[in-house]
Amino acid sequence: MRHCLALDLKDDLALIERYEAWHAGGAVPPAVIASIRAADIRDMQIWRLGTRLFMIMETGPAFSAEAKAAADMASEDVQAWERLMWEFQQPLPGTADGEKWLAMQQIFALDDQP
Repeated sequence: MRHCLALDLKDDLALIERYEAWHAGGAVPPAVIASIRAADIRDMQIWRLGTRLFMIMETGPAFSAEAKAAADMASEDVQAWERLMWEFQQPLPGTADGEKWLAMQQIFALDDQP
């Protein structure tokens, strides 16, 4: 299943450069990568345009957003990563307290067209 989510970065070029450096190949802590894979997230990409981030996740049948959230809350390594990332990120307008990435709604699919 494909999940598409959005989030904003703080509008600060130095922070954006540091955020991108933390996401370069091999820079994300191994425990964070392990937690992603353990949740049956089979592929994850983050794209950026200005301060807007767009995440695409491909998940397998064992993926549960609720189980992933609970596992993340129980992991000191993932919580440390989330605190670090919050230095660079800011919620989208209308985001509830404690929310970060928001699910996007698909409005077009080429396969649905004649």
